[in-house]
Amino acid sequence: MEVIVLSDSHLPRGLDALGDQVLRSVAEADVVLHAGDITSLQALEELRSITEIVAVLGNNDRDLAGMLPDHQLLELADVSIALVHDSGATKGRANRLHRRFPGAQLVVFGHSHIPVNELGIHGQILFNPGSPTQRRSQPHRSFGRLTLRDGTILRRQIEIVLE
Repeated sequence: MEVIVLSDSHLPRGLDALGDQVLRSVAEADVVLHAGDITSLQALEELRSITEIVAVLGNNDRDLAGMLPDHQLLELADVSIALVHDSGATKGRANRLHRRFPGAQLVVFGHSHIPVNELGIHGQILFNPGSPTQRRSQPHRSFGRLTLRDGTILRRQIEIVLE
């Protein structure tokens, strides 16, 4: 299963700001995980028209309040995943996320716009794709790509937005 991971897209007027590279990746994915801050119903609906999307509410998703949960627990290809927007401060993050989501093999989060792809407590993977539209203090805009199969994460990578 091919999964594209987005967060902090900040799309007030649809998907145009994502660019061709990200849109092609979304269209080729089996599912998109979005860890909050889509910012508009229009963008959420446009994503849903392209592929399956699982999304959570971000701190800038005022128009989506009541439509999206603050976190989701799901299984894709027998991989247990927690999806949340804000993981809190960097210090203590691995312990905090493991306590909050002890059964998750993979915790996907956003908020900081800082890509993270690291091992947490007891092999739990912590994954923040960064932002495909706002690099802030990072050298590049970014998004994530996962390949999942039979309970295993075969690939987890941060992709640089080149276009």
